[in-house]
Amino acid sequence: MSTFNIRAARENEAATVLEYIKKLAEYEKLAHEVEATEEGLHEALFVRHEAEVVFGEEDGKIVGFALFFHNFSTFVGRKGLYLEDLFVLPEKRGLGYGKALLQHLAKLALERHCGRMEWVCLDWNQPSIDFYKSIGAGPMEDWTIYRLTEEKLKAFAISKYIIMNTTIEKPLDYRCFLLGIVVYWIF
Repeated sequence: MSTFNIRAARENEAATVLEYIKKLAEYEKLAHEVEATEEGLHEALFVRHEAEVVFGEEDGKIVGFALFFHNFSTFVGRKGLYLEDLFVLPEKRGLGYGKALLQHLAKLALERHCGRMEWVCLDWNQPSIDFYKSIGAGPMEDWTIYRLTEEKLKAFAISKYIIMNTTIEKPLDYRCFLLGIVVYWIF
């Protein structure tokens, strides 16, 4: 009988983290989108501690991983645990390893006083959707994820926009505010 163990990624394992990110991307048919590098992952995970990784091992051999980080819910008023990636080798699926990794993160979230745990799943990935529903997770059907990619993020950050100041403290401010609206409307 095999032994399954979950452990935190070690500082010298950035290449293994990247390997598993690429395996997940291949499964999701998104390998062409992977830009991550071993050096970048090492810096983000082990120097700046922006995210964490745990590996699932069967008899000492890595067979799955999860990459996660904390977000914050203003509605709950507490941090949450956001699961970015979860992947188990195809030949090791159905053995409970994915569920064990998720349960490990759920326990970690509770230990860290998180109010919830969230992740996204591709619409076509029915096996994962069924699995998530089986553990009690549900889709957020009223929400849509929006994203600014790096290029669009840079463009938006430097774009010019007008902020309408509706705080009026003096009559002069009010006239300047109205003049600004008229000038903006005319041009």
